[in-house]
Amino acid sequence: MTGALIIPIALQLAAVVVIIAEIIIPSGGLLSIIAAGLLGYSLYAVFTQVSSFAGMVFVIADVILLPVVLVVGIKLLARSPATLKTRLSRTNGYSSQSVELSAYVGGTGTAVTDLRPAGTAVIDGQRVDVVSRGEYIERGTSVAVTAVDGNRVVVRQVEK
Repeated sequence: MTGALIIPIALQLAAVVVIIAEIIIPSGGLLSIIAAGLLGYSLYAVFTQVSSFAGMVFVIADVILLPVVLVVGIKLLARSPATLKTRLSRTNGYSSQSVELSAYVGGTGTAVTDLRPAGTAVIDGQRVDVVSRGEYIERGTSVAVTAVDGNRVVVRQVEK
């Protein structure tokens, strides 16, 4: 009887290894299908070759241990060198928007080039690459900065 348990236990362990591999390797679910097959065949082998009681013990062990293996595997993955450990934050010097650009919001200036819709304007004495919201603005027209979106300085024509 103990010899008959070797194959199901080996299949269960192989399924656990495949589940951990599924967490690490993106396989599109292929490894999950293989793990489910290994678990299913293991349970089939226990129920048919050993006993119903041993099969129920395996089912209960699977219900308890597989979620634990998943949680431990995900926690190990979070600590592995395969994951990004650096958080991209403003305090670490990472920013998608220049701090200097956000200072232009509400400022006014003059279009140096035609804005079709992108071009250049002088705002608060600085040449800045700007973009309008789609409208054409002629060179020499007064513009006001309405928003800074990422690295885009958005302007509108100032009515006189």
